[in-house]
Amino acid sequence: MCQAVPDGLVTGFEPLVESLCLPDPGDRHVLAVAIKAGAQVIVTYNLRRFPLSALEPFDIEAQHPDDFLVSLLDLDEATVATAFTELLASLRKGTKTGPEVIDRLRRRGLVRTAERLGRSMI
Repeated sequence: MCQAVPDGLVTGFEPLVESLCLPDPGDRHVLAVAIKAGAQVIVTYNLRRFPLSALEPFDIEAQHPDDFLVSLLDLDEATVATAFTELLASLRKGTKTGPEVIDRLRRRGLVRTAERLGRSMI
């Protein structure tokens, strides 16, 4: 990951962990990393673990992956669709086809994303 995203490693977040309050204390490191990195969004399927009341003081929000990806598509659908097409092309031979990956996204709860990407691939 460090090669693909050179600035993606967040360090120095550990002192924040104990001061944070979330429904599951085991998730505090996620919020601490988001704060340290200056993130605006935590992308998670489990929104209940990151309530607005805990995130709002840090100007961070939690978003479902489908909402996050649709917001990216709203910003620049052509670029996201191109990146998705390039991702599909880079997959090993014998892996899923575009329609199969779209179906897998749908089954994973990314219904609106799958619909939008599916239309972009046509």
